[in-house]
Amino acid sequence: MNAPDHLPVIVIGAGPVGLAAAAHLVARGLEPLVLESGPSAGTAVREWARVRLFSPWSEVTDPAAEKLLAPTGWTRPDGTTYPTGGDWAERYLQPLAHVLGDRVRYGATVTGVARAGRDRIVDADRDEQPFAVHVRRSDGREERITARAVIDASGTWSIPGPLGADGLPALGEKAAADRVSYRVPDLTDPAVRTRYAGRRTAVVGSGASAFTALAQLADLAREEPGTHTVWILRRGIGADTYGGGEADQLPARGALGLRAKAAVERGHATAVTGFRTQAVERDGDRLALVAEDGRRLDPVDEIIVLTGFRPDLSFLSEIRLGLDERLQAPAALAPLIDPNLHSCGTVYPHGARELSHPEPDIYLAGMKSYGRAPTFLALTGYEQVRSVAAAIAGDREAAERVELTLPETGVCGGAGLYDEPAAAQGADTAGSCCGTPTTLQIGTAPPSAN
Repeated sequence: MNAPDHLPVIVIGAGPVGLAAAAHLVARGLEPLVLESGPSAGTAVREWARVRLFSPWSEVTDPAAEKLLAPTGWTRPDGTTYPTGGDWAERYLQPLAHVLGDRVRYGATVTGVARAGRDRIVDADRDEQPFAVHVRRSDGREERITARAVIDASGTWSIPGPLGADGLPALGEKAAADRVSYRVPDLTDPAVRTRYAGRRTAVVGSGASAFTALAQLADLAREEPGTHTVWILRRGIGADTYGGGEADQLPARGALGLRAKAAVERGHATAVTGFRTQAVERDGDRLALVAEDGRRLDPVDEIIVLTGFRPDLSFLSEIRLGLDERLQAPAALAPLIDPNLHSCGTVYPHGARELSHPEPDIYLAGMKSYGRAPTFLALTGYEQVRSVAAAIAGDREAAERVELTLPETGVCGGAGLYDEPAAAQGADTAGSCCGTPTTLQIGTAPPSAN
């Protein structure tokens, strides 16, 4: 497009990938403007501040960001140690936002993105128009900002998956909102602990977040008689249900799965398999789950739904996006990240080309780019925005020369990611792919693929 070069590149979200995008844009001589709805950098990360990532510091910082930070006297923490979400926010994300200064605005919620003067129907001179980004400030004021390009790195944290097996809220789910949670509970909080102690809780989900909830509630059961968990799985239990166990290259991740397995084997949790929830019904002061096949479980006191996240596309309704019909990820990227085929260690390297849409100069990056696929790494996001910044700057050769350092094996959990269910739903530990790194050029398949 021919939008004026003096216009900023809008970056939506001041999380790890959004701030990395800003750093890469600055390195390219472009002016970023980061719009963050929360009050600080890494707002979503701070909501799981107690989580310790499975990935070390060496894998959760971006090279361009480090270059911006270096003149301030900042030094990266020991690369072999593992930060918590709180560490990540306070020791890296907030200092980076501070260096970016006025380029980061807090309390700024993006409510709409469009081509200036053109709704999504209009073709005439469309690509010649700058973007119009509508913003609502925390004090209620509204403003319209014009931009040469937009990078949406807002993540998926704000929309957790529902209880209903068909992707919609189960009948009665909203009415039971006071008893339904979509995050792993922080049982170190006395009020939260009281909510689950001595009570019967349904945990719905089969990922690392569910494992964490099972393990924590099992610990609570040993201290508080009457505490019991009903673990709801939409599928059956197989050899890989609990992850790699003792064979896992990440001992902490393997141990988490073993703790969940122990919770079931020791009777602290009862597994219910092949149960696809259709409804939540009141049963006196308790709740009963009803499956699509008609099964009705004994009542529970609380329900914890850990079924992943999905992207908020509502404010992009006037933009011509090319999204995969299943994953809601960019169409060219979707086949590379399909969770039925790939873990984060087998995702092909990708950049601006795979993140492009029919609407030029708008990119979904970071966890947002993966739509409903969970296998995302911070390293992947950092390389995405390096390529995107190069593309916006007109350096197509650099944009195509995507290099990505990926773990060689492992099923993805948190690895420095901030929107993966394991990390972002408040688990005590976040999973990751971590094995022997391998550097790959775009268009080549990882050694473990196929």
